[in-house]
Amino acid sequence: MDKKVRVRFAPSPTGGLHLGGVRTALFNYLFAKKNNGTFVLRVEDTDQTRFVEGAEEYIAACLNWCGITPDESPANPGAYGPYRQSERKPGYRKFAEQLINDGYAYYAFDTPEELDAKRKEVANFQYGQTTRMQMRNSLTLTLSEVEDLLAAKTPHVIRIKVPENEIVHFNDAIRGDVSFDTSLVDDKVLLKADGMPTYHLAVVVDDKAMEISHAFRGEEWLPSAPVHILLWKYLGWEADMPQWAHLPLILKPDGHGKLSKRDGDRLGFPVYAMNWTDPKTGDVTKGFKELGFMPEAFVNMLALLGWNDGTDQELFTLKELEEKFSVDRISKAGAKFDFEKAKWYNHEWIKSQSAEKIAPQVAVELKNAGIEVSNQPLLLTVIDMIKDRCTLLPDFVAQSSYFFATPSVYDINAVKPKWTPEKADFFTAFAERLTLADAASEEAAFKALAEEKGFKPGELMLPFRIMLVGGKFGPGVFDIAVLLGIEETKDRITKASIAFSA
Repeated sequence: MDKKVRVRFAPSPTGGLHLGGVRTALFNYLFAKKNNGTFVLRVEDTDQTRFVEGAEEYIAACLNWCGITPDESPANPGAYGPYRQSERKPGYRKFAEQLINDGYAYYAFDTPEELDAKRKEVANFQYGQTTRMQMRNSLTLTLSEVEDLLAAKTPHVIRIKVPENEIVHFNDAIRGDVSFDTSLVDDKVLLKADGMPTYHLAVVVDDKAMEISHAFRGEEWLPSAPVHILLWKYLGWEADMPQWAHLPLILKPDGHGKLSKRDGDRLGFPVYAMNWTDPKTGDVTKGFKELGFMPEAFVNMLALLGWNDGTDQELFTLKELEEKFSVDRISKAGAKFDFEKAKWYNHEWIKSQSAEKIAPQVAVELKNAGIEVSNQPLLLTVIDMIKDRCTLLPDFVAQSSYFFATPSVYDINAVKPKWTPEKADFFTAFAERLTLADAASEEAAFKALAEEKGFKPGELMLPFRIMLVGGKFGPGVFDIAVLLGIEETKDRITKASIAFSA
């Protein structure tokens, strides 16, 4: 590549981080790592009306959880700061004024009321080539009128003057040649009345100042591309314009439309990376992290929403993704989100991890359920025994809690209809003969005693399991008994027999 690779993820701090935003950050990160480049986090907080306290810190926490920590950010500044657009405010007006002086932009003094009246008067009103000369702006007012309005500090915006009947072309790294007819593009606001830039001006000025080489962003920004291309040209920076790459949308499970938070609420799955608490209402929106996803699985799943390496491989470490990522393998078509597939990734990642790796997370899940684990070797053994049964991290609670605490509730209905005094006598005798040297020999002794007492072993296995774990689940019942030990197994047999016979 001709110039050093510098990419940026530029979210607005307005709330929870959608998985589509995380994927944009991920693709930026992977491209940077693949090309020995720099991954920048730039906070686009120019819309102060939508600014939400704590959102910036939340975004940084999400990226850190995913393992895609930026090289430069507000928290870790480099030589291209500031990294918050609000802190760059003084510099934007200069460029907006330059565009006016060069004939590429103009002052617009229309009040909100005047604009509302126009929208009511004209269906689908757009401020642009066909309407700008009917409005109150520096194109329709005299120079002295404009100077008087500016001197009086009259509220105004600065709009780009989009040319008529031109075709704007650019090369998209994913979509190839893209073109727009400027007659369909309105005169976007570049600088707002409060002196803050809109996204359109800020993204161009900041990408130039930060020497951004490649700009990955969602497909929904494609309609804005002609305005940005024109600004790069009008400001005289065309040679420095980054290579654009508009990523495919993440679609609803049915493939119809972009996946939204409402879809997640409706269908019962998260769309945010981590829990987001609205600071005004206190409402909590669930995230993948708190639902029990491993960050490795979440990142793996996101990477394959719209990208593949050309093989059938589905499981990738972050390091493998860094090595194999290429823009030419990104699809143009939208990617349907499949929550069952997302859970499959998590299940596969849980199965692949060593007990030592996931023990801290499992211990937290157990602690949150009120179970303190003091026996670390036992925890590691239990994890290895049950991890194949766990799809989400909280599954470890149901699948392992009985190893650390005697069940307080039994699935009585599964046992009671066929429970007899003779079965109670069998378990009393079995408890007295327990050796628990190993699972195989204990199972053999169990079956031998069943035969001696006139039972089929199958009649007794389910009651035995429920005695030990409380329900119809868990790994091999004799493996469980061996881990629990003789005294604990005896105690559970006695306690459950009483409950079954009551």
